[in-house]
Amino acid sequence: MLAVIDYGAGNLRSVLHALNYLRVENVRVVQHPHDLKGAKKIILPGVGAFGAGMEQLRKQDLIEPIKAAVYAGTPCLGICLGMQFLFDRSDEMGDYEGFGLIPGYVTRFPKMEGLKVPHMGWNVVRQCRNSVLMDGLSEGSYGYFVHSYYCVPEREDDVVAVADYGVSVTAIVQHDNVYGAQFHPEKSQKMGLQLYANFLKVGA
Repeated sequence: MLAVIDYGAGNLRSVLHALNYLRVENVRVVQHPHDLKGAKKIILPGVGAFGAGMEQLRKQDLIEPIKAAVYAGTPCLGICLGMQFLFDRSDEMGDYEGFGLIPGYVTRFPKMEGLKVPHMGWNVVRQCRNSVLMDGLSEGSYGYFVHSYYCVPEREDDVVAVADYGVSVTAIVQHDNVYGAQFHPEKSQKMGLQLYANFLKVGA
């Protein structure tokens, strides 16, 4: 069973549409801890503000069950804000604790001449190291980004791919069985669908 987390603020419909296009069977939308039982993989979508999203996940008692599943070996993929949740903390409108599954933090883009924040639109995703998420993706593939904050992993080895937007933006990350994409695969056409398909192969 593939669990897709629903905390009321994610881009859930677009993710489910992409999974339906890939003809993925046995997808469960998870709103309560007991819905995670039997999950073989987890997708954590996300849009909005870090603090508000974490608070909603906390209200639904989903944080600890997701962490427990990951610690037990269940692969987890975070999308956009969902990827940011996986890090230790974020300074978005305060100082907020994340899941702590990937060492590092989330911070706002600095002011940069000629570059607008949020970073919005298509950008080249450049591979840094091998990962199952990159299988079949051609060099110079484009992902669709919408974000004002970016992830700074503590370990360079966790960075799978980057994009350039004034600073080096972690576009894809992997730490053990925890994966993340800062861009939106469900809006990134063929490249994004391939990334979802690659995640579904993990552990298969």
